[in-house]
Amino acid sequence: MAIYTKISKVDIKSIERKFNLGKIISFKGIKKGIENTNYLLRTKNKKFILTIFEKRVQKKDLPFFINLMDKLNNHKINCPKPQKNKKGNFLINIKNKPASIVSFVKGKDKFKLKIKECYEIGKHIARLHKASKKIKIYRKNSMSLSYWPKILKKIGNRCKSIDTNLNDLMKKTLLETKRKWPRNLPEGIIHGDLFIDNIFFKNNKFYGYIDFYFACNDFLMYEIAICINALCFDKKRRKFTFNKKKSRNLLRGYSKIRKFSKNEKNSLNLLCKGSALRYLLTRTYDYLNTPKNVIIKKKDPREYIQKLNIHNKFNSFKNYYN
Repeated sequence: MAIYTKISKVDIKSIERKFNLGKIISFKGIKKGIENTNYLLRTKNKKFILTIFEKRVQKKDLPFFINLMDKLNNHKINCPKPQKNKKGNFLINIKNKPASIVSFVKGKDKFKLKIKECYEIGKHIARLHKASKKIKIYRKNSMSLSYWPKILKKIGNRCKSIDTNLNDLMKKTLLETKRKWPRNLPEGIIHGDLFIDNIFFKNNKFYGYIDFYFACNDFLMYEIAICINALCFDKKRRKFTFNKKKSRNLLRGYSKIRKFSKNEKNSLNLLCKGSALRYLLTRTYDYLNTPKNVIIKKKDPREYIQKLNIHNKFNSFKNYYN
């Protein structure tokens, strides 16, 4: 949701000709996020999101993302609904890049989650997983464990400018996760990036999800690990502290709809470390490599140094639940 690709009124007129959206009366770039370029399009009665897919999203994966959102809507999961153009296609080209238009999800993200809201989120993630089980499409996780050594190599020693011990921390964690990474856990299609700005509330009630461009087939419990890292820490100034009440409620809400297996519980600590490492790696890479002329707010990787250090002090499911 950064602005890498700038569009003009000429591009908007082209969209009007290709889609049955109505006259677009305004368009505005959205600065949040770091992956793709997004614009809010307004017609007289409706709003839409135009997404222009940048380098990290591979063109071959786009049908998976689009079909997933389309099918999730059919299963009553509230998320952006892809719009077909007049030729019946979901995808178009803008500035020689693939792009799509989806419906605007009402509501908005929370600046800070309440403990009871974590319970509701947990329940809805389980419902998302149950719905996605019925959708027979597949995409390998492009940000999985096998990718992490490659990005660590690209980062190299440049990360010392962020933290002098960062390279050692990432190497050590990578060795541990590769050695202990679980097998044979329950799998399915996960959202893969459920941060607070991808979860929408309306009238203080859970309403829906956005941004499915990391969705993939992986361990369902890995989704929970991502969410614990993204939703269950409190920030005061630049310090992050683990909020067990939020974590407990997230896990309780999820297990109300879908029970965890024993192996899933035993794997949670390691999956949390792996999830923290994944975001530490990608944020470090982006921090060091994002062009200066891009309209974007860089995300500080030091957040995930703190979170990883906290997970390293834990050793069981009880640390996240009891």
